[in-house]
Amino acid sequence: RSQRLERPSTSSRRAPCQRGVGGMEQADDRDKIFALVADLTNPEQRESALLELSKRREAFADLAPILWHSFGTIAALLQEIVSIYPLLSPPSLTAHASNRVCNALALLQCVASHPETRTLFLNAHIPLFLYPFLNTVSKTRPFEYLRLTSLGVIGALVKVDDAEVINFLLSTEIIPLCLRIMETGSELSKTVATFIVQKILLDDMGLSYICAIAERFYAVSTVLSNMMHTLTEQPSARLLKHIVRCYLRLSENPRAREALRQCLPDSLRDATFSAALKDDASTKRWLAQLLYNITTDPPPQG
Repeated sequence: RSQRLERPSTSSRRAPCQRGVGGMEQADDRDKIFALVADLTNPEQRESALLELSKRREAFADLAPILWHSFGTIAALLQEIVSIYPLLSPPSLTAHASNRVCNALALLQCVASHPETRTLFLNAHIPLFLYPFLNTVSKTRPFEYLRLTSLGVIGALVKVDDAEVINFLLSTEIIPLCLRIMETGSELSKTVATFIVQKILLDDMGLSYICAIAERFYAVSTVLSNMMHTLTEQPSARLLKHIVRCYLRLSENPRAREALRQCLPDSLRDATFSAALKDDASTKRWLAQLLYNITTDPPPQG
């Protein structure tokens, strides 16, 4: 391995008097992590290594750079992903195969989240390997888990406000994929997919992209409207929060604001969700601002 990977972590460079037993345990943990990463390139050891590393990923801050810079590791993770493609159509994904590939996806989410590896991850176009998973429609638990975990990788990318991430996603088919999941997925998948669309909208480039063409705007607003109809029958405060934020952001674009005056669902204009929002000050504030935006003429320019 390169010297970069063997570099001691900050915690292991403490003065000897600060280290003691804790320092030795950290060194042991680090050695175990390196051994598990090495096992990823061994087909016979890979499944158990995937499971162990996915369990430990949040406890080991340097895991993402180690995964990225270790020889053959990312290729091994992509091999796990590609090996599932034949099971997508016709749908024949088992729970065991879904769990295994989701452990690989959890490690890729770790890489997508880390500031040192996020751009490298994007430049390699690795998110595109996940799109076939997002494009599935089977409602069985293995497929739902696969879609949710894949959305988690994209969600990790957009969590940090980064124009480079939004620019990359806009060059792909992520919006139509998310819109379909927002209509047909489980509540949790709908929530993550809506969060991704929300983060795209919150970027100026993303808002301009969606509002530049009427078909794009109506594709998004129609799905949001359908979701609002579903929420009147199956309430979800978490999902409602993301939908309101999407509508509020759309209302900040002049063309979209005009359209929303006609197509904003009545359930957001009346007291349908008053009880659901009773203890949610931020969403109540967003909804009030949304209603103000679509009922008030903007000041004249110049």
